[in-house]
Amino acid sequence: MLLKNNIESLKTLVKKQNVLSEYEERYCYAQDSTNSKTYGKVPEAVVFAESIEDIQKVLRYANSKKIPVISRGAGTNMVGACVCPKGGIVLNLSKMNKILDFNPEDMTMRVQPGVVLADIKKLAESKGLFYPPDPSNYTVSTIGGSIAQSSGGALAFKYGTTKDYILNLTVVLADGSVMKLGAGTIKDAVGYHLNQLIIGSEGTLAVVAEAELKLIPKPEASRVVMAYFDDIDDAIKGVNNVIRERVFPSALEFMDKNALTTVERFYPCGLNIEKEAVLIAEVDGFESSMEKQVNCMKLAFLEAGASSLTIASSDKDKDAVWTARRASFGATAKLAPDVVTDDIIVPRTALAKMVKECRDICRKYDLTVCIVGHVGDGNIHPQVALNLDNDEEFKRYIRAKSEMYELAVSLGGTISAEHGVGLEKISYIESTIDKKALDYMKSIKKMFDPNNILNPGKIFKL
Repeated sequence: MLLKNNIESLKTLVKKQNVLSEYEERYCYAQDSTNSKTYGKVPEAVVFAESIEDIQKVLRYANSKKIPVISRGAGTNMVGACVCPKGGIVLNLSKMNKILDFNPEDMTMRVQPGVVLADIKKLAESKGLFYPPDPSNYTVSTIGGSIAQSSGGALAFKYGTTKDYILNLTVVLADGSVMKLGAGTIKDAVGYHLNQLIIGSEGTLAVVAEAELKLIPKPEASRVVMAYFDDIDDAIKGVNNVIRERVFPSALEFMDKNALTTVERFYPCGLNIEKEAVLIAEVDGFESSMEKQVNCMKLAFLEAGASSLTIASSDKDKDAVWTARRASFGATAKLAPDVVTDDIIVPRTALAKMVKECRDICRKYDLTVCIVGHVGDGNIHPQVALNLDNDEEFKRYIRAKSEMYELAVSLGGTISAEHGVGLEKISYIESTIDKKALDYMKSIKKMFDPNNILNPGKIFKL
């Protein structure tokens, strides 16, 4: 626990107004966007950094006193990555929100960690460029958090995830020293790629202070096709048929019947709630290629057994489709006091089995679940509506979650595709990854952060 003299010392390191010490100011930082009964403690201080030097000063001080530091942006993660199980200092990076450089010719953008993803996308698109990673909360989430969690989104099927768009990083280590990783070039074959080690490390190895992003040309046009199915197996067959037709959708999404029904009640937009599933496929490219791509997808879906098809070509219609898809979490929250979303990925050949057995598991434990996901890459999000204050229901949920994770691993998948591990999945990691690999991860953590001050208690136990 920080003593009063620690708080006063922090106020000498940065601007006084950037240190929150009153209980009422700190209280909200005990939680992030994770719905869980596992809450962290209220941090003893919240410090807003405005520069790399601010980060350095805070980390030097914290390291000398062995005080935990939890770096945080918008706090939109779903795995308890920003909560404070051991108290300490929340290092809030939301004021470091400047786009430092934008070079359309090199197709790069250099940003501070607090820049919101939507602002990155908007600026890139103003020059005909594109930053593809698009987590569902991209309108509020920050690039620093996206790097920390290695976030993905619907467009990952074609364009990859955050890790594929980071050219270089400037990070501050636990002792306050600065390290620059990577190069500002598309290719870099010099030494170990330590920047890739930082991506997805959830703030446990270093604090990201700057990032240079790779951009790509923005496609000229896009279309969205919605295909409804009476059977989940047929829907997954539709995914495989599209690929067989040599069409590469930018996004290939899935919603099951429960998700369709729940979203339509929450956000009426004409979804067909009589069907077992819908596939939402977006294709992009030159305008001249749109008709051919759409026709190929229609044929692929109909051959798989699609019972109806709709096509969205205007921006208004496409936005309505994607708003419906992104509304699934909020809609599920209407079914019970709480909603917990998960993040599971399996090989696409195992996807139908994963979806059906997840529903069976939740049915066995009398839990309401809406399943959505990025089925192009085998990633699903079971969204369970429940009352976390009901101890008996919560225990049933934990048993169901454990069985879903066991199923995913048995099918050749894993327990997190794009949300990370954080605090919520820490007890499952040892049964998920190779023991030797886990030992190496712990060794790396100890080398980067010997005093274990950076987001301690996340990903794995030391």
